[in-house]
This record gives sequence, structure tokens and C-alpha cells, in this order.
Amino acid sequence: MTPTNFQPTGWHYLLELFECSAEKIDNLDFVALRMREAAALAKTTVVDVISHRFQPNGVTAIALLKESHLSIHCWPESRYAAVDLFSCGENGTPQTACDFLIEQFESRKHRLQIIKRGLVH
Repeated sequence: MTPTNFQPTGWHYLLELFECSAEKIDNLDFVALRMREAAALAKTTVVDVISHRFQPNGVTAIALLKESHLSIHCWPESRYAAVDLFSCGENGTPQTACDFLIEQFESRKHRLQIIKRGLVH
């Protein structure tokens, strides 16, 4: 239960993508570029990006944002990707970024949870 004196400082979007294109989510360059584009669509500022291609498959990309972070973890063998976008402030558009990633990864099913993060005053 949220306290009555709760002051949101940001929104945490937890996006699960199912039945994705295995080829796309196993391509490090594709995932990293789409992550940067999603961050721009969310009206966030990328400070740094780190990414890794696992063997024999799998990709993880993480962006440190001025507003917080964006991460994408991909399991191409399961055609599944997990996206975590936390954006502070009022000016961002994280939903736009989520919609973009759903389309770009060709996800046939998805689940989105949105969590208010913040302080109690």
C-alpha cells in the first residue's frame, strides 16, 4: 500500500517481451542501437553504454541514463527479452520507448508493469 504522503520521483517500467525474433535479439549491434534509439524516444540522455554478447547465444545491454537506467537482457533460445527502464522526472516518455522495443524486437506477446518510485515526506 502506498503511503498518503508518497511523492513519486520516477517511473519504473518492467517490460517482458515474448516470441521475439531470435535473430534480432541475438545481434549485439542491433540490440545496442535499438536501446539507444529507445532512450532517445523516452526523452532521456545516455551517459554510457555497456553491452556483451554471450556464447553460444544471448545479449545484454545496459545504458546509464542521466535520468537513471535502461537495460535489455535477451535469451534468443527462448525468444524472450527483459527490459528495465527507470526514468526520473516528469518530462520522459518511457511508454514510447517500450512500444518501440516491442515493435523492433518483433514481440508477439508482452507484459508491462509500471511502478511508481519515490519518497515518503
